Amino acid sequence: MERRREELHRKKQRLAEIRRLRVERQQTLLSSQTMQTDSSTAPTRTTASTSTSSGTGRGQKDIDDLVASLLGDRLGSRGTNRSRGGSLTQSLSEPGQPADRTPAASTPTPTDPLSPSGPSPLSVGARAAESPGVPSTPCPKFTVFDTVILDLPPKERLSYNKEAQTMDWSPEPAVIPEEEIERRVREQREKDEKARRLLEEQEQKRQEELQRQRQKLKELSEEEKQAIEQSAEFTDFMDFSSKLVERALNEPYDFMTDYTIGSQANDDTAAGNQVKLFASFRDDRWSKNRSVTDVAWSKRFPELVASSYNRNPMAMNEPDGIVCVWNLHLRDRPEFVFHSQSDVLCVAFSEFQPTLLVGGTYAGQILLWDTRAKSQPVLKTPLSAAGHTHPVYSLDIVGTQNAHNLVSASTDGLVCTWQLDMLAKPQEMLELVHPAHARTDEVSPTAMGFPDGETATFWVGTEEGHVYQANRHDRAGSKAGLNTAEVYRGHSGPVTSLHFHPSCGPVDCTDLFLTSSVDWTVKLWRAKATSKASSLAHQQRSTLLHSFETADDYVYDAKWSPLHPAVFGTVTGSGQFELWNLNNDTEAPVLSTTVGANKALNRLAWDKHGRKVALGSIDSMVYVYDIGEMVVPKHQDFTDFQRTVTELAATPVQLSSPGDYAFD
Repeated sequence: MERRREELHRKKQRLAEIRRLRVERQQTLLSSQTMQTDSSTAPTRTTASTSTSSGTGRGQKDIDDLVASLLGDRLGSRGTNRSRGGSLTQSLSEPGQPADRTPAASTPTPTDPLSPSGPSPLSVGARAAESPGVPSTPCPKFTVFDTVILDLPPKERLSYNKEAQTMDWSPEPAVIPEEEIERRVREQREKDEKARRLLEEQEQKRQEELQRQRQKLKELSEEEKQAIEQSAEFTDFMDFSSKLVERALNEPYDFMTDYTIGSQANDDTAAGNQVKLFASFRDDRWSKNRSVTDVAWSKRFPELVASSYNRNPMAMNEPDGIVCVWNLHLRDRPEFVFHSQSDVLCVAFSEFQPTLLVGGTYAGQILLWDTRAKSQPVLKTPLSAAGHTHPVYSLDIVGTQNAHNLVSASTDGLVCTWQLDMLAKPQEMLELVHPAHARTDEVSPTAMGFPDGETATFWVGTEEGHVYQANRHDRAGSKAGLNTAEVYRGHSGPVTSLHFHPSCGPVDCTDLFLTSSVDWTVKLWRAKATSKASSLAHQQRSTLLHSFETADDYVYDAKWSPLHPAVFGTVTGSGQFELWNLNNDTEAPVLSTTVGANKALNRLAWDKHGRKVALGSIDSMVYVYDIGEMVVPKHQDFTDFQRTVTELAATPVQLSSPGDYAFD
C-alpha cells in the first residue's frame, strides 16, 4: 500500500512538470510572434540604382535585414552560413558556388524559400540585376503564419511486477468531512440515549410489578401449608434436592490440605494388611428390625450397592420385603427404596440395563424394579403353577447385550428362564429330579452358579449338601436337566453359596468354584466337565481340591475376588470376615476381622473393580470395606496360583465323614 502511494505521488509530480513546460513553451511562442509582427510593419528599403559600389552595398544590406527580420528564427535554428562567417548575400548572389556542407546545414523542406529544389525569388532578382537587358521579376510577398507546437507527454512504460497479483490492495478510504463525522456521532449518541431510557423504563416496570405481587401475597394458613408439604411435587423436590446436598457434603475431600508441604503422612497405607471400614449403611425408617438377605453391586455405577431385607415383625403395616439402593456418597439414607409383598431373598442389578433390579422372594415371585419409577415393582411373575411356588434363593442374568435371559432356581426343584420385559410366563421350565434319591426324586436347589461365558451348563447346590451339574438344553451326549452321573459330594449340610472363578489375567481357572455350607466349611472344587483330564486315573481322582475348615460357625457366603486370582472372602455366622490368599497359605486366612457388633454376616459381594467388598449383617447393617493393596495382583501371582492348584489336586483330601466320597 505504501509503495502504491509513492508511485501515485511520482506520477503527480511528473504531470505538474509537464504542465509547467507547456506553459513556458506557450509563453515563448507568444513572445516570438509579437517580435515578428513588429518586424513586418517596419519600412522596407529598396534601391534601383546598381551602378556604383556604394549603392550596391546598401541594397545588399537591406536585403539581409529583410531576410533576417522575416526568417531570423528559422535561420538561427537551422544554422545558416552566417554562423560559419559567410555572407547571406554571397550565397544568394553566387548561385554557381557549392553550398556550405556543414553538419549544421540540414536539408531544407520544400516549403522553405531557401530550398535548392526550386528557384528562389531572391536569386532570380539578383540574376536579373546582373544581366543587362533582361527584365526584372517582381519580388513575391511573404506571409506570416502561426506554428502550432503540440506538446504530448511521453508514453508511460509499463513494467510487470509479480507482487501486484498477490499483494493486498484496497482503495484509499475517502476523506469524510468533519460535518459528516459530527452528524454521525450525534446520531449514535441519540440512539444510545434512547436505548438507556428504554432499559430504565423496563426495569422500573419490572420493579413495580414485583411490588404489586408482594402486596398481593398473603399469609398461608396451617391447612394450606400442610397441603403444600404433603403434595407429591413438594416431596419429590425436597427429596431430590436434599440428596444432592448430602452427596456434596459426604465427599471425602480435605479442604484443610496444605499443598505447600512436599509430603504428608498417610495413615491409610501404614495399616499394612488391615482392611479399612469405608462406610456403613442403615436406615431406621425402613431397615430397622430387618435382616440383610443379599447384597449386590451395580456394574454400571460402581458407587451403588443394593441390599435386600426380610420382613419386620414389629411393623405389620410396612411392606414384608424391601430393597434399598445405597450410594457411597450418600451415607445417611438410601438413594432408592423398593417394596415387595414378600420377603426378598436375593437381588441383582441388570448388567445390560443399569436402571433395572431383579429380586427373588420367599413366596416364589420374581420382581422387577426400575429406578425411574416409584417404589412398587414395574413387573412381577404371577403366583401360580406356571412359575415358582417355593422360595427363590438364587438368580442370575446370562447372555449378551442383545440376547440375555434371567435364570432363577427355587427349592421346588424348578429352574426357570425369563425375559425381563415379559414376566407373565417363563420362556423355559426345567425340573431337576434325581431317581436315585432314597426318599423322593426331587432336588431342592439353594445355590446356583454359571461358569464365566457359559449360558447352557450350570451347577446347583442343594439342601442335602450335594452339588449337581445340569444342562438347560439337550446337548450331544446329555439331555436337558440334571446330570446324575456328576454329583459332587463333600458337604454334610445345605449348601449356602456357589461361586465360579472369574476369568481374570492370563491363566484360565474358570473350571474352579467355591461352595460354602452350614457344616462350617468352604470347599474348592474343579468342575469335571471342564477339567482337562487325559487318563482314566485322572478322571477317577477326586474333584474336591481342598476343604477350608477354620470357621467356628455357619459359613453363609464365599466369593472369589474379581481382581486377584488367589484371593477370596468368606463370612460366617459369628460375624467374622475372612480374607484368603491361596498363594500365601491354604490352611489359614491372611486376614480375619470381626465386623460390627459381632452379629452374623449373611452375604458378601465384591465391587466391579475388586477393591471394595460389601457385607450384609443380620442386624440390618450394610458394611463396605476397602481392601486396599492386598488384592492388587502381581505378574507372578497368576503362575503361582496355577502351581498351587496343581499341588492341591495332587494331595488327597481327608473327608470329615469316612463313608462319604468326594465324587460319585
